[in-house]
Parts: sequence; structure tokens; C-alpha cells
Amino acid sequence: MAKASPSLIDAASWVERKIARLRGSDRGEPGHPAEGGSEGHREGDGDGGGRRARGAGSSLERDGAPAHPARPRSGIELRRFAGPRAYRHQLTHLRVAHLTDLHVGRVTPLSVQKAAVAMAKAERPDIVVLTGDFVCHSQLYLDQLREVVSGYGVPTFAVLGNHDYWSGAEEVVATLRKAGVEVLRNQHTTIEIAHQRLQVLGLDDAYTGHARPDEAVKGLRADLPVLGLSHIAEEADGLWRRGVPLVLAGHTHGGQVTVARLHELALGKIGGHKYVHGLYGSRGHLDRADGAVPRGTGAVYVGAGIGAAVVPLRLGERGRREVTIFELGTEPGTFAEHHAEQTAMPGRKPSQALMARRAAKVIRKRMSRERRREPA
Repeated sequence: MAKASPSLIDAASWVERKIARLRGSDRGEPGHPAEGGSEGHREGDGDGGGRRARGAGSSLERDGAPAHPARPRSGIELRRFAGPRAYRHQLTHLRVAHLTDLHVGRVTPLSVQKAAVAMAKAERPDIVVLTGDFVCHSQLYLDQLREVVSGYGVPTFAVLGNHDYWSGAEEVVATLRKAGVEVLRNQHTTIEIAHQRLQVLGLDDAYTGHARPDEAVKGLRADLPVLGLSHIAEEADGLWRRGVPLVLAGHTHGGQVTVARLHELALGKIGGHKYVHGLYGSRGHLDRADGAVPRGTGAVYVGAGIGAAVVPLRLGERGRREVTIFELGTEPGTFAEHHAEQTAMPGRKPSQALMARRAAKVIRKRMSRERRREPA
């Protein structure tokens, strides 16, 4: 994808700030710049999203205090969902914060990145998971990336995305690890919190051809719950067949412009994605005592992301920046959620020729970086 010119980025940021101020003034609230500064708080945008988020926040408690309601900061939405029904019998309660597509760099202000970290931390999650695309076209902002991802204060797990491979996967991994983030590349690990054990499985980036699901599930225990991470949501189909009932993903940015369902047209019908934004699949059946889904089915959540790679403009409720909270061990239906499971779009699997071009792009960019590093 071509880089946008500074003037285009500045213009898009200006439009986004203007729209944010208009939303605030429509509700009699002070304007709140979308890129940091003095921030007003919104309780929704007229579509019930704020009401649903407040219901979710008021019905869940952590350490005797109500969970924080969703109040967008720097244009960031807080959304909350329950985990699969099968987890009820395996976990008492674990809170997971999911962020994706940070794209730390000049397109997305550092103030927005820090606001996302603050929003996630305010929910007091047990773990944070990050599903790829940490950089934006270069390695120039790796120091900022380290600063951002080291701020969560809880165990943090990550997988890589296509931009990480384009910009230098090994350098991105090294930065994440220096920040204390565990990077999962076709592997899984087990974490224990409050005497509860959770397996966290991470696929390497499928867009550039690095995902190896059979490697990732080797040694996976059927008697312990497992949470899957993948930059590309369509990999959930294969992980469900391998016993992973919930997969968190990113890549699409929710379409960024979602008015008139443009995101479904651009990313679904034209781009070939089955999963564009939000929750798809099934988290289990009420008519089964164990709440489990049949083998080969499950749920996937596609986050809208925090950053942008080209233009930061986000229009429409589904396209806003997003921090998502998952209450694992909680029965779906216990609290109001932003939306129910959606029906997948038809989708279109990438051709072998397309995958070959994507792999070649990674090699071409790596060789270009190496040439630039060579002494004159």
C-alpha cells in the first residue's frame, strides 16, 4: 500500500477532529479533539452503543468495584464481550484486553497510543493480547513502540502482522521482547493467574504466508481452556477445527469508514474477507450442558485497531478505534454486549499466485533494507 502524503494525513486528521467535535456539540458536550489534548467523554452516538457499554460496565465487578463504563478517549471505543460458554466450566473469571493494529508511527499520534494503553489499564485486565501490525512502513519508531507496549503492567502476548514483516519482523520481535511482551510465532504457552490456567496460542502472520497452525497446536491440552491469536481472522476456521474455540484478530481496521456499510463492500465483497469487524461464529450452545460448540466451529473477534497505516480518517460507529475487553468464564448474555454473533460474509481464499506475490514483497523489502545498511 502506498504511503499517504503528509498533507493528506493532516487533512484526514482535521476532518476526524471536526466530526468528533460535532458529535460532542450535538449532545451538549464540550468538543474533544480526536488526537489528544483536552478530552470530553461521550456516552454513545445515538445508536445504542453507549447504552450497551454502560450496561456491560455496571453488571461486572472487579475487586468489589464496578467495571469502568465505555467512555471514548481520543476517539477510542471500549467494547465488552463474554467468552465461550465452554470456559464457564474451566475458568472462574479472567479479563482479557485486546488491542490490535497499533501502527506506531507518524500517521497515528503518540497521544492516541497512550490513551489506548490508559483505557486498557483502567479495566484492570489479567492479560493483554496484541494481534499484529505494530509498525507503520519503517523501523523509525521502534523506541516509541517499546514505550507504548511496556505500559500495560500485566502479562502481554502478541503475534505479528504483515506490516511487521514488511518493515522487519526480527527487529519488531526484538523490540517487543525488550518491552516484556511474549511474542508467539506458531506456538502456545500456558499462564496461571489466581490458580486458573489459560493456554494462549499465537499464529504467525498468515497474510505473508508465515502461519503454521499444525505447529501452533502441538502439545495443546484439551483439558485446559485456550485463547487463539491471529492477525488474519480467517485463520480462525482452521483453529476451530483444531480445538481453539475463540480467536482474536485484527488487520482490517474495521474498514475505518463504515457509513452505509462501506466496510462490508470494500473488505468483504471486494477484498474477499469473511470477517470484517466484530464478533462472528458461535460461542456455544445453550442446549448443551458443557456449552461447547461442535468440533470445527467457534467464535472469532476482529478488532478495529488503534492506528492507521496510510490515512487516519475513521468514519462510522464500527470504524472507530477500539479497545475490547473479554470476560472469560462469564456466560454470554450475562450483560449487554455491543452486538451479537454475526453471520460471516462469503469470503474468498487468496490464490497461490497472490500468496507468492505477498511472500516476494517481504523478501524485496528485506533486501532493500539490507542495501541501505551497506557501507558506501
